[in-house]
Amino acid sequence: MATKSSDSSRADPRPLSPHLQVWRWHPTMLSSILHRATGAANYLGAILIGIWLILLASGPDAYAVVESLMSGPAGIVVTVILIGFTLSIVYHLLNGVRHLVWDAGFGFDPAGANRRSSLIILAAVVVTAAIWILGGGLI
Repeated sequence: MATKSSDSSRADPRPLSPHLQVWRWHPTMLSSILHRATGAANYLGAILIGIWLILLASGPDAYAVVESLMSGPAGIVVTVILIGFTLSIVYHLLNGVRHLVWDAGFGFDPAGANRRSSLIILAAVVVTAAIWILGGGLI
């Protein structure tokens, strides 16, 4: 616990760590955080898809439950979750390719890394939209 110093020669309080005064978001920071988050989302999404497939293979009664979820009022929520899962997979895949390029020793210049991070985020959104529109899921 910090206590106030009894030294009266110090008029200003002690500053915070200098990096907190100059810190700002960079696309590469966001990209790193999103890569970790989408990895966790893909793990959870794979479990949900596995449960869904087991229910589909379990017979007509279980299939009716899944069909009611997909077509009823909860269908919108399920669709949003599936779109989010698709976005997570696409982003993680595209960013994984960037990591492979990094492993080869390319793409480390700060300005280029920031541009590529922004491009990957945008590309993931565009590819996800294309998958859902061209796949017939959203029209």
